[in-house]
Amino acid sequence: METKSNIRTLGRSGIDVSALGFGCWAIGGEWQDTSGQSLGWGKVDDEETVRAVRRALDLGVTFFDTADTYGAGHSERVLGRALGKRRDDVVLATKWGNVFDEDTRTLTGSDDSPEYARRALTASLERLGTDHVDLYQLHLSDADLERAAQLRDQCEEFVREGLIRAYAWSTDDPARAAVFAEGEHCAAVQHSANVLQDAPEMFALCEELGLASINRSPLAMGLLTGKQAPGRELEAGDIRNTPPAWMQGFKQGAGADEDYVARVDALREILTSDGRTPAQGALAWLWARSPRTIPIPGFRSVAQAEQNAGAIAKGPLTAGQLVEIDRVLGR
Repeated sequence: METKSNIRTLGRSGIDVSALGFGCWAIGGEWQDTSGQSLGWGKVDDEETVRAVRRALDLGVTFFDTADTYGAGHSERVLGRALGKRRDDVVLATKWGNVFDEDTRTLTGSDDSPEYARRALTASLERLGTDHVDLYQLHLSDADLERAAQLRDQCEEFVREGLIRAYAWSTDDPARAAVFAEGEHCAAVQHSANVLQDAPEMFALCEELGLASINRSPLAMGLLTGKQAPGRELEAGDIRNTPPAWMQGFKQGAGADEDYVARVDALREILTSDGRTPAQGALAWLWARSPRTIPIPGFRSVAQAEQNAGAIAKGPLTAGQLVEIDRVLGR
């Protein structure tokens, strides 16, 4: 496994990626579930998205992670357009398992059948404008283990057909990740991890099974940028205004949770060492935490792309800084 500070290998696949990936949830724009709950991060400017993706490429980011359901297909479409002729310069990851209506931008349900996996992959390839996906990920975090084994076998079939190069499960359950890892071409697990929410069991599993650890929520939904304030409502259409049960650190219609903001403030001095921004320090913690981590912060603008990519040159935190962070957080 590569451990050069700017390159990581996607688990057992032999596919090299930049140590930093870009998460493409926010660039999908506004979408919702059937009850009207916002599932996006507010309005987006597609032209700014295209500029941001291309700027990230110029700055050395080669891993882009999206899902068919982000923006009900819109994230895949705009990412495919942004990459254009540079498709072969990147490692492209997407996800399946959710069912949605692209016209109304509504999440309508889920489907864990192998038949749906093929339909979803075919549709994703069309939206992304490509003939293969490099990493295909199951997006149903708590899918039944027996069904998951069938889906793992279906992914092996996709590899044989040349439609995907490798696959993974997006789940926070190590036992589920281990089921997918039984497949030859399983390369990774995508799971939540950041300096406020460590994931020791998942990091240990990735080490044991030779998987890459793709880290969603590496900036704790924006808390670790150091710019969130308690009591300040976010823009309309932002999921953090009405946070679902799994989202920690935000209150209904009241912005960031003061306890979480206090923790970020307590870490500020360490995270901003060597001229880093708080966000860059949070990414540096993940790189120091394990040689297998690939954080995928979200972005909506060129400025955010530049700040996130700027973390690469500064590299990981030191082992001593990791110990100090644990001490500050009392863990």
